[in-house]
Amino acid sequence: MTIAQLVTAPRDGVEHVFPLPHDPRAVPAVRRRVRAVLTTWNLSEDVVQDVLVVVSELVTNAVIHALPPAALRLSQSLAEGRRAVHVEVSDAGPAAPAGLSALSVDPDEHGRGIDIVRTLSARCGVRAHCGRTSRWAEVLAG
Repeated sequence: MTIAQLVTAPRDGVEHVFPLPHDPRAVPAVRRRVRAVLTTWNLSEDVVQDVLVVVSELVTNAVIHALPPAALRLSQSLAEGRRAVHVEVSDAGPAAPAGLSALSVDPDEHGRGIDIVRTLSARCGVRAHCGRTSRWAEVLAG
């Protein structure tokens, strides 16, 4: 399974864009690609680990609970006046679970990912745009 990487130039610097296969088994490969990018940004290992957890949670949410196509965007930004890593995963919106209602999902098994993202990030949110949904987080880097 290959994950293509596109690089574009947004207003504030380089943005790395990773198209995401609609397969939970792709998450480790995505983490490796993100780690390679973060290594070039001279971040502390603690920050790298926090970003990788945020990436894992947002990517897993997109490939399990949303419609494809999905993409991960990774860039540096400012949050609270400090350097931060901006992580954003966009998808085609929520997928209806096959044969399951929201009430049948065991809360002990699901639903903690967004809490983890909130804990590790300076700020995070969701936005809808052009028929797509993006979940984003900014992890302080310095």
